[in-house]
Amino acid sequence: MTKIKLLKSIDKILGKPLVSLLPRIKNPHKGNPAAFKKILIIRPGGIGDAVLLLPAINALKAKLPDSEIDILSERRNAEIFSFSKEINRIYLYDMGSGLFRCLQNRYDAVIDTEQWHRLSAVAAYLAGAAVRVGFDTNERARLFTHRIPYSHDDYEVYSFLHLIEPLINSSGFKVQDSRLTFDTDKPFLNMEDTPSIDSQFPVSNLQSPISGLQSPVIAIFPGASVVERRWGGDRFGKVARAIKSKGYRIVILGSDADSRDAAGIREYAGDCIDLTGRTDLKAVAAVLKESKLLLTADSGLMHIAYAAGTATVSLFGSGIEEKWAPRGKNHIVLNRHLDCSPCTRFGYTPRCKRGVKCLSSLSVDAVIGAVERILDQVS
Repeated sequence: MTKIKLLKSIDKILGKPLVSLLPRIKNPHKGNPAAFKKILIIRPGGIGDAVLLLPAINALKAKLPDSEIDILSERRNAEIFSFSKEINRIYLYDMGSGLFRCLQNRYDAVIDTEQWHRLSAVAAYLAGAAVRVGFDTNERARLFTHRIPYSHDDYEVYSFLHLIEPLINSSGFKVQDSRLTFDTDKPFLNMEDTPSIDSQFPVSNLQSPISGLQSPVIAIFPGASVVERRWGGDRFGKVARAIKSKGYRIVILGSDADSRDAAGIREYAGDCIDLTGRTDLKAVAAVLKESKLLLTADSGLMHIAYAAGTATVSLFGSGIEEKWAPRGKNHIVLNRHLDCSPCTRFGYTPRCKRGVKCLSSLSVDAVIGAVERILDQVS
C-alpha cells in the first residue's frame, strides 16, 4: 500500500471519529485582516490541485503583502509550490516530522483547501489559529470558523479563490458572489528560477537539446494516476505519427509507470525524445514552456501546461470537465459526454464496468483534428 492510499484509509476509518471528538465552533472569530501576519495553507492531494491553488496564493499575497504564507502539502505536490515567490516555508503533510514542526508555529489564520477528507481539517484545528477556513462538504465543516460552499460546477481556481475571501473581505467576512479577478488566458506559473532545459538534458543525453531543435516541439503525456483516464500508448502513438509527419518533434513525458505507453508511442512515431522517468516537476514545466502544445488525458501535467501558458488538447471522461478542464482560447477538451460520465467525485473514481467507453470510444481522428486546430491557432 502506498503512503497516499494509507493516508486515505486512515482518513476513512479515523476521520469522522476525530472530527466528532473536537468541539464545534459556535462563535466564529472574525479576525482583522491587518492582524493576519502568519497564514498557513493546507494542500494535501495531487499536482493539479496544487497548480490551481497558485492564483489564490498570488491574490492573497497581493491583498496582504505583509503576511507570511506557509504551505502544508504532501511530498508528491510540494515541488509545485516552489514555483511561487509568495510562499515562506513548505512543510510535508505526509511526513510526521514535517507536520509536527508545522503545528509548532503560531498562525493567525489557517486555510484548508482539501475538498473532502477530514484529517486536514483536524490539522487545521490543531494549528490553533483564531480564523480557520475550509469547505463545508461534510462534517469537517464543524472545525472551521468560516465554512465555504463547494460546487462541482465551479472551475477549481474559483473555488480556491473563494477560500481566501474571508481573509481579505472587510464586510463581515461573508463570501461574495463576485469572483476575484483571474485571467484564464494569462500564465500564472513563475518560471524565472527554473533551470534551462539544455542544462538539465544536455546534448549527450538527447542527441539534440530541446530548445535548439529546428522542428517545433509537441509534448505528449500518456499517463494518468487513475487507470480510467488512460487512453493507451497505441492511440497516442497513432496521433504522434500524424503530428510528426507535419514536421513536429515529439517529446514524451511521464514517470517510470508510463514507460510502457511511451514504448507504444515510439513504435508508431519513431525517434521521439522519451523523457519518461527522467524529469522532476521543474523539468517538466521547462519542457512544457518550450512546447507548442501538450496532448494529455485529464492529469496534473495538463494543469502545469495550462499554468505555463502552453496550449493543450485534453481527453476527458471520468473527470468533471466544468471543474477541472483548462479554460481559455488555446485549449480544446474532447469529451464524449456519455450518460455514465463524469463519475469521479472528490478524487474517487469507481471501477468502470463499461470498458472505459468514455475514452475508448474517442477516435484517433478526432484527437488528430483537435491537435491540428490548436496548432493552426497558435502557430
